[in-house]
Amino acid sequence: MMDTIFALSSGQPPAGIAVIRISGPGAGGALEQLAGGLPPPRRASLRQLRDADGEELDQALALWFPGPGTATGEDMAELHLHGGRAVVAAVKTALALMPGLREAEPGEFTRRAFSHGRIDLAEAEGLADLLTAETELQRRTSLALAGGALSRQVGLWRNDVLSLGASVEAVLEFSDEGDVVGLPTGFANALAAKAAELAHWLTRPRAESLREGYRVVLAGPPNAGKSTLFNALVESEAAITAPTAGTTRDAIVRPVAIEGVPFSFVDTAGLRDDSADPVEAIGIGRAWSEVERADLVLWLGPEGQGPQGSWEIEAQCDRPGHVAKHHLHHRISAVTGEGIEDLKRALVSQARQAMPAPGDAALNARQHGLIAEAELALHAAACEADPLLVAEQLRLARVAFDQLTGRAGTEEMLDVLFGRFCIGK
Repeated sequence: MMDTIFALSSGQPPAGIAVIRISGPGAGGALEQLAGGLPPPRRASLRQLRDADGEELDQALALWFPGPGTATGEDMAELHLHGGRAVVAAVKTALALMPGLREAEPGEFTRRAFSHGRIDLAEAEGLADLLTAETELQRRTSLALAGGALSRQVGLWRNDVLSLGASVEAVLEFSDEGDVVGLPTGFANALAAKAAELAHWLTRPRAESLREGYRVVLAGPPNAGKSTLFNALVESEAAITAPTAGTTRDAIVRPVAIEGVPFSFVDTAGLRDDSADPVEAIGIGRAWSEVERADLVLWLGPEGQGPQGSWEIEAQCDRPGHVAKHHLHHRISAVTGEGIEDLKRALVSQARQAMPAPGDAALNARQHGLIAEAELALHAAACEADPLLVAEQLRLARVAFDQLTGRAGTEEMLDVLFGRFCIGK
């Protein structure tokens, strides 16, 4: 029998309200002992909470949720307490002294929901992302995954593969009797179409871009205005600015959201070939490394000398004698603010094209890899003539789909996923 677990499921006290959640076979008994009886199911009741010695703990709202139709699939109870530290500590102590009860581990409530079939693995991953979402785009994309958008699609794919597999099994089962002479007409085309559908999903923007932000690197020679522009973009004095060449020695990274879109802006050391300072040389090497991993480079150096695909930025346009660029993306002055808002709008537009659309389910690395395995298996099946080999490739595709939703998986992977959750979730 599973332990009964409890945890604070709201923010850390002090707060206006603190919610303690209890889940497991002993949830009802624990609520009866604290509140003097079970309230009507799914209705909040005002109760005096008392410990085993009859000492009053708090006046709270008590809720009773009999399983299996609950968030965890088990009997559950909630206590909505006054949110002081002492109140929360006293109620948790009273629960811990009850036989069979213990405090929950991180993510244990959600893991029980997964174990009891209330959510699948893809939905659990979406919920984990939702709990850490910091921007509107992250919230909407995580909500789609947590709401089952990917799970429903995988279910459709799996059903299609099962239907295709039935045709293969019929050939294998009845070929000796002469009732079925071969795979149906158009069978290979159906497999190829399904593989192409999965391949299209693999071209979608990845979830990692949402978590890490669209990475914009500011690059150019010393004193080109990189750090001043960087400060204007992140709206803080994050980088030191000075007329002395080589002031920036290392890459400075700042995450920031603009119009709900996550960015990581990177200020780098000035790029030049004649530095005799070994520390500056290390900074220049790191600057080139940042340029290589950037989603977009804003080039503030001489026109045409930036990396391929970079945006030509004519910076410091407020300065007398500044060098104009003929084919530029933006002309800006971080000091006067000229062109900064236009640049930000352009960056938001560029980032949105590279990121998942709001509400779309974005694939993480695990999901992307499994869909790629299924696509490869379906493509191989479409090229096979031997029904036995076709059946094996279809089986591999089903295994990949089952791993996507958690019908098949490893305990180690589950431990990593649910360890991302906070205690009480």
